[in-house]
Amino acid sequence: MAKGFYISKTVGVVGIVVGAAAVATIIALSVVYSQEKAKNNEVKPTEGTTTTTTTTTAAPTTAPSNEPWDSYRLPDTLLPDTYDVTLWPRLKPDNRGIYIFTGNSSVVFRCVKETDLILIHSNKLNLTAAPTLTALGSTPAPTIKTHWMQVTTQYLVIQLNDKLKVGESYELFTKFLGELADDLGGFYRSVYTENGQEKMLATTQMQPTDARKAFPCFDEPAMKAYFNITLLHDPETTALSNGRDIETVDVTVDGTTLKKTTFEQTRKMSTYLLAFIVSEFESINAIADDIRVFARKDAIAAGQGEYALNITGPMLKFFEEYYNSSYPLPKSDQIALPDFNAGAMENWGLITYRETALLYDPAVSSNGNKERIATIISHELAHMWFGNLVTIRWWNDLWLNEGFASYVEYLGADSAEPTWNIKDLIVLADVHRVFAIDALASSHPLSSKEEDVVRPEQISEVFDAISYSKGASVLRMLSDFLTEPVFVRGLSSYLNHFQFSNTVYTDLWDHLQIAVDQTSTDLPMSISAIMDRWVLQMGFPVVTINTATGHLSQEHFLLDPESNVTTPSQFNYEWIVPIRWMKNTGEQPLYWLQAKQVDDPAFRVTGNDWIVANLNVLGYYRVNYDMDNWERLLSTLQTSHESIPLLNRVQLIDDAFNLARAKIIPTTLALRTTQYLSTEREYMPWKSALDNLDYYYLMFDRSEVYGYLQQVEPLFDHFKKLTGNWTDVPEGHYDQYNQVNAIRMACSSGLEECTTLVSGWFQQWIDNPSVNPIQPNLRATVYCTAIAAGGAKEWDFAWGMFQNATIAIEADKLRAALTCTTIPWLLNRYLEFTLDPNLIRRQDATNTIISIASNVVGQPLAWDFIRANWAYIFTQYGGGSFSFSNLINGITKRFSTEFELKQLEQFRDDNSEVGFGSGTLAIQQSIERTNANMKWLAQNKAAVMECHNDFTTAAAYSAQY
Repeated sequence: MAKGFYISKTVGVVGIVVGAAAVATIIALSVVYSQEKAKNNEVKPTEGTTTTTTTTTAAPTTAPSNEPWDSYRLPDTLLPDTYDVTLWPRLKPDNRGIYIFTGNSSVVFRCVKETDLILIHSNKLNLTAAPTLTALGSTPAPTIKTHWMQVTTQYLVIQLNDKLKVGESYELFTKFLGELADDLGGFYRSVYTENGQEKMLATTQMQPTDARKAFPCFDEPAMKAYFNITLLHDPETTALSNGRDIETVDVTVDGTTLKKTTFEQTRKMSTYLLAFIVSEFESINAIADDIRVFARKDAIAAGQGEYALNITGPMLKFFEEYYNSSYPLPKSDQIALPDFNAGAMENWGLITYRETALLYDPAVSSNGNKERIATIISHELAHMWFGNLVTIRWWNDLWLNEGFASYVEYLGADSAEPTWNIKDLIVLADVHRVFAIDALASSHPLSSKEEDVVRPEQISEVFDAISYSKGASVLRMLSDFLTEPVFVRGLSSYLNHFQFSNTVYTDLWDHLQIAVDQTSTDLPMSISAIMDRWVLQMGFPVVTINTATGHLSQEHFLLDPESNVTTPSQFNYEWIVPIRWMKNTGEQPLYWLQAKQVDDPAFRVTGNDWIVANLNVLGYYRVNYDMDNWERLLSTLQTSHESIPLLNRVQLIDDAFNLARAKIIPTTLALRTTQYLSTEREYMPWKSALDNLDYYYLMFDRSEVYGYLQQVEPLFDHFKKLTGNWTDVPEGHYDQYNQVNAIRMACSSGLEECTTLVSGWFQQWIDNPSVNPIQPNLRATVYCTAIAAGGAKEWDFAWGMFQNATIAIEADKLRAALTCTTIPWLLNRYLEFTLDPNLIRRQDATNTIISIASNVVGQPLAWDFIRANWAYIFTQYGGGSFSFSNLINGITKRFSTEFELKQLEQFRDDNSEVGFGSGTLAIQQSIERTNANMKWLAQNKAAVMECHNDFTTAAAYSAQY
């Protein structure tokens, strides 16, 4: 699954405020799914249906504890083999205004341990007939003594009068009714407008624990089975599922004329990968490869699916070669949904996407939009093998699925767009992104114990930046020191050996070790011995190299070195560190740091020689040097920066700023790493500098220090000349991104020429709404700036354009830009809109609130709003739209005072009864981050003001070339 609400990996969403406001790059945290806390509202059958509700009851509240049904994990007594599921979603409400679906399911399972109890997951489903149990062998099945719904652990509990026999197979049949809600989880409904008419569709999102909301099932990833899906649907609609449709016939049910579509049996797979959709969508297809892209009719007619269709085939062929394994299925469908909580979901054979993650229109889509589509498609296609064909046994190893896909998504996208050189972007988008989280004392290891991840909200919590971005970073490091040929050889062996089954992460280590043993790869110890230290303990090291003595040391890197690390580590926070390094311009042999401290004369230098370690940021660690080496590196940046590899120029800036935050080096040294940018032409070092300066803006935008950080006019002038006074689009992929940086920084710093320019463009659009004169690459920045500089007129115009937008990418830019106004009453009104899904879609509510909080004017308003409405928000949105870890982190990232800390702690205490779901860890991380911000401000405010007198910051340097 791709991240949820998405900030472009390269450009970022410009939800920023100008005038006195700060520029705040919002670092996206990976999507997590919040556990649905809404009460288990039972849906009664509609009048006129032939089904009847059984007398199944919930277990009494006085039920004894420690019964099998009180455990969140299924017992190891039964194994499913085959499901036959028939579902009928109603796309029109009943006479009470409720949308429902009805269905029946037969599951064939085998008894592997003697038991008189059947536990099968079921959540928010009403049985409409008593369940029946049939033996498929010669021994009759036990009769059912009683059955009930265990609401807390989400089971249908069936107690039998006798025991099931080991080795025998049985069939359990259930009929049920559920609500086709708009909660974005399980089997749900989505709404859109077409030609002025409201349309409904039924779709699914099962991961991680919502297949049980669609039909009773053994809803754990290791419980793989075959699925036969049949859908009843309105005649004007089309039905889709994981398998190809093999028959569609007309039928009459209860006097209603319907279509009945039957699908071929799936391959053996996990419940969370199931998908079924009923809609009036249309498609385009590549017949030779049996690839189809589905979307709204007007989107297909406008050609918005063409780009996705064109790159899917080449990407599938790339992954077939990379894995040395044929695509496992006979077809590949991809569909763009109007309402979808994640970025995308890797359902096997039927991948679901947000519209903004699949549909591309060159008239409105930016370069960053196009790149996002390519990387997300690549991510989901990578899962067709890694995650779907071979699946983790339990959610504690989620990082293996998502980390791997987050790594190879760059490889797949590069195969489709080789001129972008996209593979380097993993450093900014994943490595540096997750460093910020993993440097907290409240971080967590990649892999947890199974018993620590059992409840749905605990499972949702592991869908975070650690699983996605740290997982990608350490696997990239592993691939590098093994070499890519050895890595893919072991990977292919792993996939072929475990196809259609489940694994733990050590199974991958075993097969990679076999590949190592078959080659001449030289490792200091086994893969397991090296990698377990990166997987089983949180955090990462900072490696310090003293080039005068040749002394190397490693230490657990913490942004707040005074924070208390309470998570024990069997490795004592020591890592086996692969160090690729260079001396001057010559790369040296790979070095392994295997202890806390070592001395090696190879790392000594004299004269003007210098050392750079962690070449191309292939390792998951930061690097510090003695002051003399830092000075030589700064001098080299000033005189011949290209002698230092591009990614290491990015690294030097990012490491220095974060080492300064951790009080390891002076803040002035970090700021000096930006001085050379006057001669830097590459995008990525600039982006690294601006990302790190954004932290300064977050800390200082409410103080007098902010005025010292606003000089960006020369960079603005450079792109003004490069584009012929803003009439042309830069040719290079990364030049287009840097142009956005120039405008957003100049306008956010109050450069009058910039504000006048973008306000003029926006006014032209207001004067002629049918013709938008703003280049697609610049729209997010221009919209935000013009709305911030304007008043209610500009806001109301943008709101009207947002409501009438027919292209999701354009609507998304307008929705984000509306958060940029500096008028408090408009922001308060907009906050209220987030609680109405008719105004702001549930999928966008979290992102909208976070963007408002990124606005220095909106931050206190958003914080007050969240505190006043937390119980309602949590109850109403807990299972779908709101990603609570993102929300909590986004609202509190600017906190840096004792008063804000006390408010945050009070918020935690006041809502302990309500809960925080998947945001539980985020509360602790926010408290820790606030403490660190307070300390940093107290120690560095004076230094930042003082150093301004010595030199200007990165934003003051234009490309004077």
